[in-house]
Amino acid sequence: MINYEELQKKIKKLEGPIFVFGATGFIGANIIKDIFSVRNDCYAITHDANNAWRLKLLDIPSKNIIHCDITSLISVRNIFDKYKPLTIFNLAAYGAYSKQSDVRLIYETNVNGTVNILECSAGIKAYVHAGSSSEYGTNSAAPHEGDALEPNSHYAASKVSASYIINYYAKYKQVPALNLRLYSVYGSWEEPDRLIPVMIEKARAGTYPNLVEKEISRDFVYITDAVEAFVDAAVNMNPEIQGKSFNICTGEKTTLEQLVNLVRNEFKIKEEPVWGNMQNRKWDLKDWYGDPSNTNRELCWEAKTSLKEGLRSTYNWHEQVNYTSTILPSFSKPKLNAKISAIIACYKDGEAIPVMYERLVKMFNETKLRYEIIFVNDCSPDNSEEVIAQIAAKDNNVIGITHSRNFGSQSAFLSGMEISTGDAVVLMDGDLQDPPEIIPAFYKKWIEGYDVVYGKRVKREMSFFMNLVYKGFYRIFSTMSYIKIPVDAGDFSMMDRKVVKELNNLPETEVFLRGLRAWVGFKQIGVDYIRPERMFGKSTNNWRRNIGWAKKAIFSFSFVPLELLSYLGFILTGVSFLAIIAQIIAKILYPDVPHGTTTVIVLILFFGGIQLLAVSILGEYLSKVFEESKARPKFIRRSVIYRGKLLNTATEIENFKKDNQTIK
Repeated sequence: MINYEELQKKIKKLEGPIFVFGATGFIGANIIKDIFSVRNDCYAITHDANNAWRLKLLDIPSKNIIHCDITSLISVRNIFDKYKPLTIFNLAAYGAYSKQSDVRLIYETNVNGTVNILECSAGIKAYVHAGSSSEYGTNSAAPHEGDALEPNSHYAASKVSASYIINYYAKYKQVPALNLRLYSVYGSWEEPDRLIPVMIEKARAGTYPNLVEKEISRDFVYITDAVEAFVDAAVNMNPEIQGKSFNICTGEKTTLEQLVNLVRNEFKIKEEPVWGNMQNRKWDLKDWYGDPSNTNRELCWEAKTSLKEGLRSTYNWHEQVNYTSTILPSFSKPKLNAKISAIIACYKDGEAIPVMYERLVKMFNETKLRYEIIFVNDCSPDNSEEVIAQIAAKDNNVIGITHSRNFGSQSAFLSGMEISTGDAVVLMDGDLQDPPEIIPAFYKKWIEGYDVVYGKRVKREMSFFMNLVYKGFYRIFSTMSYIKIPVDAGDFSMMDRKVVKELNNLPETEVFLRGLRAWVGFKQIGVDYIRPERMFGKSTNNWRRNIGWAKKAIFSFSFVPLELLSYLGFILTGVSFLAIIAQIIAKILYPDVPHGTTTVIVLILFFGGIQLLAVSILGEYLSKVFEESKARPKFIRRSVIYRGKLLNTATEIENFKKDNQTIK
């Protein structure tokens, strides 16, 4: 069994500050726990602070929990510049579990994230990376570190790539870094749906979990031994071992049958196990155990905890923490580790775009959310395209779209929505009249279960008369519409991915999003805010444009004008019939009364005006039918900037669009 006093002495030797990336995970949380038992200059780095249930139960101070998206170089650089760490443990990973199936995120996290951290690691004393025994792939039976790597999954391939990247940085950029290939680590704070925790919980109830093939073997490493491996790697870092990979394993092949028999005997389970013949995951292999000889020699590390001791310690921990009432609820109801796509429609907003970007990034970091920012330049005549390109070049979370001509803000939003990858999408105008600081309030309502959260303009920073006009229009429109449309609600809103999908699938060309947003339904709620004045320049709206917006809204979501024509027709027909009767009676009673032409002229003008009005209203509806019948695209993209690369050919843009649609 491991000597905790010796481990604590080693932890004291680490040079700080210390960063632990992936600290909300099983191994990362244990590293944080053991370091905090000795010192407090350690920081839990996570992109999932809203789901840090382990850290909360461990009472890690909030000031030591830092939000960082390692797929963003800017996000990584910011925390390095602020805290200047000297020891780094990188346990951030994605794809190890079957539920983590986003292929793009596997490589962005495990490969690009590793590069971003190493790029910022100049001057550090030690970088220790959590690799995986999965790197060996099909060569899984006791491989030596120099044996062939035969990855058989995206996750394994990404971890192999990371190991080569670490080797490159160590050899050619002199970064003191190495890679630990972890085998089956188990113990306290492991995910409750994993083999050992499930088996311990079943053992506490005197039974077994569903069992697969008894001959499947693994190499089980107790968590405290794994923590010591990371500490040993950092403390013993030297030029001779930099860039290398080491197997963190016991070297013991333990079959599932041996594990079950050990559990059965140790915890006095009376019933017989029932064996299946299926494996857990499609990339699982029958024999999966390692060779630690090189690790023992060069890292001066070896596993000290027997499987029997580790299982007993894990069992006791389950008892001590009251597992079913503390751990299981925290794990079963995690908060969503959300990614939010902010879509900004830009037209003559060149000055506002950098300010919008800075305020959005600040807000996302403070809210501890992963983000994607999509600027849609709707063929603006100013320098918006160049400004967006400069921002996209330094932040891979920014996508720039330029349209071939001005298609309008509604098409700009749809263009961004089509390629967005976030769990929720926020629509914003580029003139800063939609404050980014309102988004956390949207997010809170979205987390509560609302699918659409729209901004409700309780006040506009404009003249009293214009405020009155806008409020009057929204109430008239809401009254006339055949669906319930919220008053004082513009495009500024947060929508769940399923709502975005439905809006993208609607075929109509003439789009009025705030109406369609209400039409698709789902659970909706408003958040009050004050709409500020435009920060730069003058509004592109005028009376003609506003009247156009009003017509688009009314003729898209109301049949009241047609109904009024029908009612007016009935009324005028009745009035005309009564006038004819009155004329006949007057002719009989007063045959000598002269009749002039004034009445006739007035009636002709009146009915002529009514007819022209009717024709114009019918024309508005017919024009919409005509426009829809053309089935023209809602927008055409001239170019897309993604990860700093300009895509300007039709093939590149189409492939990019397909790739983004695939991962949603």
